[in-house]
Amino acid sequence: QVHLVESGGGLVQAGGSLRLSCAASDVSFSNYIMGWFRQAPGKGREFVAAIDWQGVGTHYADSVRGRLTISRDNAKSVAYLQMNTLRPEDTAVYFCAAADKTLYEANEIYELNFYRHWGQGTQVTVSS
Repeated sequence: QVHLVESGGGLVQAGGSLRLSCAASDVSFSNYIMGWFRQAPGKGREFVAAIDWQGVGTHYADSVRGRLTISRDNAKSVAYLQMNTLRPEDTAVYFCAAADKTLYEANEIYELNFYRHWGQGTQVTVSS
C-alpha cells in the first residue's frame, strides 16, 4: 500500500515557476504509473500529466503541454511536476496519484479511477 505526499505548492505570479514533488513511502515505487491531477475551485478533478514505470512515456493535458513537465526518480521514490510559464487558470489543488495496473489501454491513464493511490494535494495559486 503506497502512501503519497505532495509538496512544493505556493503562490506565484503569472509567468512564474514551481516544482511539485510527490514522495512515495513504498519500496516498489518503480512499479507504479504516476499521474498528476488538479482541481480548481468549484470544478472537478482533471488530468494533468502521467508517466510510465521507466520514465520514458509521458502524457499531458493539452492545456499544460509545453509548460508543465512530469518526471520521476525511482531511486528516490519521488515524482515531480515542473511547472513553468504558469497562468492564473493553473490555480488549483494538485494531486499526485499512483496506479499499479500492468495491462491497460492507453486511454485509461487519463481517468481518475485508473489510479488506486492518491496524495492529499498541494495548493498552487497563480496571481495575475
